[in-house]
Amino acid sequence: MSAEISPPQLLLGIASSSAAQLHKVASSTGGTVYVDERSDVSALPFTALYTTITDNLEPLQAMADVGLYLMCRRVIKAGEAGVYGLFPFVKHPQKSHVEADQHWRDIHAPLALQHHAAMTHYVQLSVLQTLSGQAFDGFALCGFSHLEDLKKRFFTTPDSATVIAADVAKFADTQNAPRRLIAKPYLYDGSD
Repeated sequence: MSAEISPPQLLLGIASSSAAQLHKVASSTGGTVYVDERSDVSALPFTALYTTITDNLEPLQAMADVGLYLMCRRVIKAGEAGVYGLFPFVKHPQKSHVEADQHWRDIHAPLALQHHAAMTHYVQLSVLQTLSGQAFDGFALCGFSHLEDLKKRFFTTPDSATVIAADVAKFADTQNAPRRLIAKPYLYDGSD
């Protein structure tokens, strides 16, 4: 079904409106840059997300025009992906971060695997601490082989959309949810 799942891993993440700057820092630091390359990105909360493992925060701080995060990377399904639906996640207002994160990990993840059958790769980036900028509780990386799969086969059945929406409403702030990115991954030194 899927490749061997790695244990959770701590990493740093940057949400930015400048993919070019993230590519530059990633070329020297390593990691992965996820970029939404659509022509109209004006409604997005950011246009690129960079993840890396490093002990040097200095080059990252200047790039974090939207936010800098300490995150736990949880691989739910390991596989190849050519494109990602990148979903910023803000907790439900009546839940603590821990409660929302536990629901996301323990209840939503199995539902996502069931109701997104065309999804080839699934990673949850749980924000443990916002070091600067806009607060998010996490980022879901829903990987698909092709853009067509993401756009037309995101849900397994017609009922899947209803099931997923109902579950997301239990742990996330759906009224103020940021728009998803459709992101292409750029790997540097194979770090992510």
